Amino acid sequence: MVLLFAMLPTPADVIAAAYRLRPVVSRTPLVRSSALSERASADVYLKCENLQRTGSFKLRGAYNALATMSASERARGVVASSAGNHGLGIALAAQMLGVRLRVFVPSTAPAVKRDGIRALGADVDETPPHYDAAHETALAYASAHDMTFVSPCAGEPLLAGQGTIALEILEELPSLGTVVIPFGGGGLAAGIATLLRAAAPSVRIIGVQSDRTNALAVALEAGRIVEIEVPATLADGLSGQVDETGLALGKFALDEVRVVTEDQVAEAIRFIAREHDMTVEGSGAVSVASILSGNIAAPAGPVVLILSGA
Repeated sequence: MVLLFAMLPTPADVIAAAYRLRPVVSRTPLVRSSALSERASADVYLKCENLQRTGSFKLRGAYNALATMSASERARGVVASSAGNHGLGIALAAQMLGVRLRVFVPSTAPAVKRDGIRALGADVDETPPHYDAAHETALAYASAHDMTFVSPCAGEPLLAGQGTIALEILEELPSLGTVVIPFGGGGLAAGIATLLRAAAPSVRIIGVQSDRTNALAVALEAGRIVEIEVPATLADGLSGQVDETGLALGKFALDEVRVVTEDQVAEAIRFIAREHDMTVEGSGAVSVASILSGNIAAPAGPVVLILSGA
């Protein structure tokens, strides 16, 4: 049984992370979308973590996790598993802090991400066939070599770092009514919810998955973990099974979960490029897909859609 209280940071942890991250991460823009506002009949804003350093929000949690480790933990080295974005974030964090890093990525991960992780100085193992295999291999390697495993979606310091997104949103938009968040392993949603549940409890938090990455939605409907197929998907960063930790994080963080189709994700990617001149990957575009497709109807505004990565 997962003890939720043991894995969540406090709002004070999120604030401390924000100070720690100030010289490291970009304060990403909050951009109003006229077209989406018209579609939703509410003011809709895009939180552009696709413009973050390394191309996604992952640097926030990764740097905070490494920066709060003991000197002896950092000296032993760090291991991570990643579909790409966590690997890039933790590789930059490790480079800045002088930490030896090995990252296990699936062979299906985009080459640009695998090459980017290497370019930042990390050792990369791309032999696992899919993300779940990469995760298990990374855990075994860390144990065998007495290194510290840094999860892409769990751990108090990591979640505190991701929660700094909520802090930035509330500072600019204190009247926030709804936030829509891509949901993979649960770290982004749980980090954001840690702050919002305390500072703005009336905000509705909605998680979005694609119909090829819907492990959480299936588990919530069944009331238990259900193994799903893991086909190729535009939303590769959300792909894979959900474990007990992810399910617990989802139950804590989300008021509801919505599922969009692959075609809707593709249209959202095109829409963001056309209307906002930005590149957003499928995992980051599912939030926009939920509004563009009418999957989330009449949300309480103002609404913030998290664009989690480029």
